[in-house]
Amino acid sequence: MSSASCVDTRPLEAILARYPAEEASLIQVLQDVQRAYNYLPCDVLVKVAETLGVPLAKVFSVGTFYKAFALKPQGRTVIKVCTGTACHIRGATQLVDELERTLKIKPDETTPDLRFTVKTVNCVGACAMAPVLIVGETYHGNAKAAKLGSYLAAKEAGDEN
Repeated sequence: MSSASCVDTRPLEAILARYPAEEASLIQVLQDVQRAYNYLPCDVLVKVAETLGVPLAKVFSVGTFYKAFALKPQGRTVIKVCTGTACHIRGATQLVDELERTLKIKPDETTPDLRFTVKTVNCVGACAMAPVLIVGETYHGNAKAAKLGSYLAAKEAGDEN
């Protein structure tokens, strides 16, 4: 890599050491990179392509195909609002509106302090609990916009322990 890297490459080096240097390792490597950096930094993707012997275009193709991967920095807590039919009918729009008001960001944006990222998702398969709000890994069924503050506070309190 000719340009200086803007990210700490030590996590990447440890990740690459765990896998064979071949194309078959690509998705596993990208999953570990996503976990380590909370997104897929461009400099890191270049190094992944070089190490695995995969064209950079293929690495970017995989990185943009799967919704689990992000090319922009994500918040420490990702908040997902299900907008499937059942959730939409039962108030998902109000949840999104309240998130926009509270965090001052729109879906697919991240707060400037990198605390939160808001995303909308099509269906989480929990229609009986609609509307569903996922804060980090915690599912909140029958979620209410009025309780949004308590959902976020519970997550932040849990992160501090």
